[in-house]
Amino acid sequence: MLTHDKIEKNIGLMAILVILVVSIGGLVEIVPLFFQKSTTEPVAGLKPYAPLALSGRDIYIREGCYNCHSQMIRPFRAETERYGHYSVAGEFVYDHPFQWGSKRTGPDLARVGGRYSDAWHRTHLLNPRDLVPESNMPAYYWLARPLYGEDIETKMTALRRVGVPYSDDEIKGAREQLAGKSELDALIAYLQGMGTALKQGN
Repeated sequence: MLTHDKIEKNIGLMAILVILVVSIGGLVEIVPLFFQKSTTEPVAGLKPYAPLALSGRDIYIREGCYNCHSQMIRPFRAETERYGHYSVAGEFVYDHPFQWGSKRTGPDLARVGGRYSDAWHRTHLLNPRDLVPESNMPAYYWLARPLYGEDIETKMTALRRVGVPYSDDEIKGAREQLAGKSELDALIAYLQGMGTALKQGN
């Protein structure tokens, strides 16, 4: 029979029991989420990323924007008064992986879509201090280079395999939509789409 004395004196046994308890607790909390509609179905008005915005999302991840900017608004009054409606899982069902995060060196970006013009975003990304003098964000001047979009069809096909509803026509015409665009154009397209589905759905 296991007693506290036996467990506390046997570090190996204690480690196994801790792992077992944490695993069971984690499964009890996580597994039900896979069966809740609120976490598996898109909010009204949510559409898969257009090719330009999808490329912008890849740039957002590549440049590490998520290290300083959260995309998760928590359901607390202080959060919603500052940033808007709290984040819901249905906004992010097409994100693989999602970019909620928790770090806020810079402001939360969950509802940034449509808040500023494309020109504002362009200036902010090329030299943030032109708009926010106290900003410690670096200038992303290299994003003005042409966008590489040769693999966009492959990306969209892979996303379709995990449940993103791209049609054959959308995939076939994707590369043409990126012609003549820069990485800056793509990142701005991604930023301008953030949080707009929930606004439209409400």
